[in-house]
Amino acid sequence: MPPRFSLHLLPLAATTLLAACAHQAPGTLELDDQQRHCDPLELHAGQTFDLRLPSNPTTGFRWVLRDSGAPALRLLGPEVYTTPEDAGLVGSAGVSTWRFRAVSRGEGQLTLDYRRPWEEGVAAERTFACRISIR
Repeated sequence: MPPRFSLHLLPLAATTLLAACAHQAPGTLELDDQQRHCDPLELHAGQTFDLRLPSNPTTGFRWVLRDSGAPALRLLGPEVYTTPEDAGLVGSAGVSTWRFRAVSRGEGQLTLDYRRPWEEGVAAERTFACRISIR
């Protein structure tokens, strides 16, 4: 006998699906040569976004948050580092991800340096800089 589908569960399923979509980040930034999203990055108060930057902590280099964009932006948690599942190599590069929320109208600057944190007086290997405008 085929399974029965109850029509009274349909509104619950639709509500669950809509709620899941509402919590997705509206956009993802990735470091590239043009940083085309950042001239400035325009957000609305309450909007969240993920910042994803290529990273390889096995080399000693890490992205260090120099300017968090506060008070207009709020960092929502610690950096999350992931490696591609198919890499299969010890020491292979991955991605560092941070989640931010635009909390108030205004302007800000989000800046991260890719450096070895213990090396003082040494220029960053790379810098990610993004002007933020929140409406």
